[in-house]
Amino acid sequence: MSVARPAYDLDAWRRRIPLLASCIPMNNCSQAPQTDATRAAAERYLDSWNGSGMDWDAWMSEVALAKAEFAKLIGATPDDIAVFSSVSEAASAVASALPLKSRTNIVVSDAEFPTVAQVWLAQQQRGARVSWAPVREDADASQYDALIGDDTALVSACHAYYMNGLLQDSASIAGIARDAGALSFVDAYQSLGSVPVDVRALRVDFLVSGNLKFLMGVPGIAFMYVRPEIVDTLHPTVTGWFGRVNPFAFDARLLDWSSTASRFDTGTPPVINAYIARAGMEIINTLGPANIRAWLVQLGQRLIAGGRARGLLLDGSDDMRLKTATTAFVVGDSHVVEQAMRESGVIASARGDVIRLAPHFYSTMEDVDRALDVLAEVASPA
Repeated sequence: MSVARPAYDLDAWRRRIPLLASCIPMNNCSQAPQTDATRAAAERYLDSWNGSGMDWDAWMSEVALAKAEFAKLIGATPDDIAVFSSVSEAASAVASALPLKSRTNIVVSDAEFPTVAQVWLAQQQRGARVSWAPVREDADASQYDALIGDDTALVSACHAYYMNGLLQDSASIAGIARDAGALSFVDAYQSLGSVPVDVRALRVDFLVSGNLKFLMGVPGIAFMYVRPEIVDTLHPTVTGWFGRVNPFAFDARLLDWSSTASRFDTGTPPVINAYIARAGMEIINTLGPANIRAWLVQLGQRLIAGGRARGLLLDGSDDMRLKTATTAFVVGDSHVVEQAMRESGVIASARGDVIRLAPHFYSTMEDVDRALDVLAEVASPA
């Protein structure tokens, strides 16, 4: 099978990632490697802090620019974006805005990362009832028809399954929710940066993602899109001074609400994380998610075919139209295998009984082959 090159200068981008000199990172579903741009962004904040002591105008401007970069990535506007320290916090803010009166059903995909599902489970203390949608390898969304009705407040279905990269049909699920008068919540942490996402085309109400995975950032920051048509109807009780019309009015007795998605902002934003997040997202926007996806489809196909050739057991679909490039193989004690792979110079990601290999835009076919060789060696009994 002939292999096309990516639509960007792969070698030039690889030179900007120091970690590649010592190992093969195939764990982008857990943590992206550092680039020269993200390191420079962190140093820019540290220099500001060191040189000025405090420069809140510049720091808040950087947070705003990070919101704008996230908005560009998903086809939204900066006013549609709120910033948090984690997806857990974002989901909790949304949960706190649900009235849970006549609509008490929250439909949750079995593919949700535990932190998101647990936020919805915690709403049972407020009278919510959680219904579960099983994971289907064919990504058929029709099962949601029987689960969503006029008693449904919200449907939470991640864009991609963290265990094996399965892409769910977010547009269809959101459409079923919308037809029933329910809100839709999409966690895109495992897909954003590796596949194109357009929130207007998906017609979702909320879309969240952190930055440490395919967005080439760090822990401690996450962004949330809120569909502008619903902003005025939502009043989160998980809130803070940055959710106000004018945070710097310092009026402790006034609980007014920003007219934009920033009503979901809470306390002081994670400033240094915003510097780094913006730099990481600029890389993705510069390369273009569609160009990245085209290369990752080839890498994903190589992982699937190469794993099969080496006798590895694939977890999930072998159809790249239905998945991200994250590819999982069943290995038993995945943490032991992960450590053994690291000792051989390949960073993988363990989850349950699978090892996940997750290349990104900078990965090569040789990286994929080496990772598979190491996995087959350490996962096989001596």
